[in-house]
Amino acid sequence: MSRAKNGGDAWYNSAAENDDVIVSSRVRLARNLANFPFPENFDEEGALQVQNIIFDSFNHFDDADAYQSMMLSTLPRLGADILRERGLFEENFGTGLVMRIDGVSSCLLNCTDHVRISSFAPGLACDAAYASSHGIDMQLQEKVQFAASHEFGYLTAKVCESGSGMKLSIRAHLPSISFAGKIPELAKVCDERGFSIRDSFGSGTQFGSSLGGFYQISSRQSVSGSEIDQIAEITSLGKYICEFERKIRGEVADNKFTEVRDLFLRAYATMRYSLLISLRESIDLISAIKWGVDLKIFQGVEDYEISSLLYKVQSGHLGFLMRNTDFTFDSDVASDDALKEKRLRSIVIQEALRDMSLS
Repeated sequence: MSRAKNGGDAWYNSAAENDDVIVSSRVRLARNLANFPFPENFDEEGALQVQNIIFDSFNHFDDADAYQSMMLSTLPRLGADILRERGLFEENFGTGLVMRIDGVSSCLLNCTDHVRISSFAPGLACDAAYASSHGIDMQLQEKVQFAASHEFGYLTAKVCESGSGMKLSIRAHLPSISFAGKIPELAKVCDERGFSIRDSFGSGTQFGSSLGGFYQISSRQSVSGSEIDQIAEITSLGKYICEFERKIRGEVADNKFTEVRDLFLRAYATMRYSLLISLRESIDLISAIKWGVDLKIFQGVEDYEISSLLYKVQSGHLGFLMRNTDFTFDSDVASDDALKEKRLRSIVIQEALRDMSLS
């Protein structure tokens, strides 16, 4: 079978500060054009007018060649799945999308708001993600007028997102805290600081936690404080979470070594020898391998290489790989799309971790 080749130019394929705990950071800016109703009150003509205005604005950016505009109604299902897996769509689909070629930033049109500018960064780096979104915001404001007031700041469809219009979030890997049953304690800290915590990939079966111990920590409102203040708050919380996870990680290593080592060795065997891996199983597997690396049980692989698999094992990404790579599957797998996906997922994981070994 051909070797799977994964591109190394995506934003999540880079090492970053605190990436043993914080997988990624995201900043989203909500904006609405002045003199237009919010999208929920749009007719088709109004939505198209706003979309055309924003598309044209991006065409006049200094770095216009760095962006690609697309109508979501004409986007193939596979393309939509890949973009959704990368976090570019939320609860509402929207009508259009402008995306940087490197995938760092995107602008979703006519979702809850006219414009939602999102940027990602690996590790704990909301300041870097904000810089990317802010740069787009400033170029757009040279060409269009956004709805705002001196009293409320930027006006958004949700009152809690007015003010800066900014929503901050970090994805954290917290297997030690989950294993120790201390997620409720962390949730209380997040709540007291004005942040919510939820699972990233659904509920899991181990330790009564989210799948793989991956959590999304997000700001609840953007009304109070400047952008700098809000970024400082989530950065402070992120550093606290890193210290908490590392402290419990050390305690687990000292007091539960046999139990967790058994978990790591089982994950290692699954990674090396499984022929078929489901999506849910792969999230647990990635988590265990990453936890083992951070506890120095495994060597030969970096945290960011493991975390990048969270995207590469998703169904849309595997569908793209299958369509654009010449794979030859065994005859009993070749006729079953579900089995082909599971087989390819196992290959992608094995190739990404082929240099990993026990310490």
